[in-house]
Amino acid sequence: MGFNRRTFLKHAAASAVPVSLMGQSLPAFSAPAASAAAPLKVGVVHVSAIGDYGWAKQHDLARQAIDAAFPGRAQTMAITNIFNPLDAERVFRDLAGQGHQLIFGTSFSHMTPIMKVAREFPNVRFEHCSGLHTLSNLSTFEARYYEGSYLAGIAAASVSKTKVIGFIGGFPIPDLIATANAFLLGARSVDPQIVCKVVWLNTWIDPSREREAAASLLASQVDVLLSTSGDITGVKVAEEKGVWSVGYASDFRKFAPKGQLTSFTLDWSGVYVDAARRVLDNNWVATDRWDGVQARIVKMAPYNPAIPAAGMERLRAYEARLAAGTVRPFTGPVKDTSGRQRLAAGAVLADADIRKMDWYVEGILGAFTS
Repeated sequence: MGFNRRTFLKHAAASAVPVSLMGQSLPAFSAPAASAAAPLKVGVVHVSAIGDYGWAKQHDLARQAIDAAFPGRAQTMAITNIFNPLDAERVFRDLAGQGHQLIFGTSFSHMTPIMKVAREFPNVRFEHCSGLHTLSNLSTFEARYYEGSYLAGIAAASVSKTKVIGFIGGFPIPDLIATANAFLLGARSVDPQIVCKVVWLNTWIDPSREREAAASLLASQVDVLLSTSGDITGVKVAEEKGVWSVGYASDFRKFAPKGQLTSFTLDWSGVYVDAARRVLDNNWVATDRWDGVQARIVKMAPYNPAIPAAGMERLRAYEARLAAGTVRPFTGPVKDTSGRQRLAAGAVLADADIRKMDWYVEGILGAFTS
């Protein structure tokens, strides 16, 4: 159980710090207890509500993994709907002041506030998903989403008839630009004539805007849709229209039992449990982690049996090579939409360049605005 923005900030304003934890009423916090038996207090801050699926759900499952791994030794709480940076700063500060020794931010939009608060509380450990900067007490972790979308692209090209696939993203940040690019590169590894239409929502979750974007794409010849929002709207619209879809973060098969080709799911539990263990063992150090299929952070949901045998063979082979670390999706030759060669044949794009990607590969149709 967690708090939403209104409830948490109400408690924070009523006392020096929040006074509820995991739905239980606690006395106002005054100073950290000097007890070796005191549990590690862990706070997780979300930009949206926690539903039964999607981005926030996967992070909440990771929080629950801490509880399961350290019964009696860790006490966790989740706070939801903290999108505004000013609210986020206040929540991070209140958690640290309440005595939480490990605090997670779960969104790119948390970057500025979590860095500011981390500097104010040097003895508190912070972990930031999608962050770009580390401090002595601030780690970052991220998934190689593009590995999952490359595999999804292979699946998409194996069934597409129109040779037009579609991508919906929240904001055009490097992680998602790379995810869109890899979706097309995977598809073009099967059929070089395929193109990908891209739409940005300029919000993380907005079901009505996502429905509109999905309907627009499907009306423009798109016959495979990948939406990377935190919602199921994209796959639901595709299912309603009888179009193939790809899920993101969670497995959406129950919402698209016929049309979902696969989902690339995110399992953060290893990251969360490892961070908690290191704090408990007093050997936590700041790290910058970026893992994918090989570390099983990115996992592919079962492939749709409607994918032709040749497509399944390609998928299994490429997924095995990703798991072994012997192949990289951004391998040349690669051109951008202007025709400029970004990678020569056989060249591999460096991680640093992927993480600041601000260009589209050849065959992407769309701007960097909605």
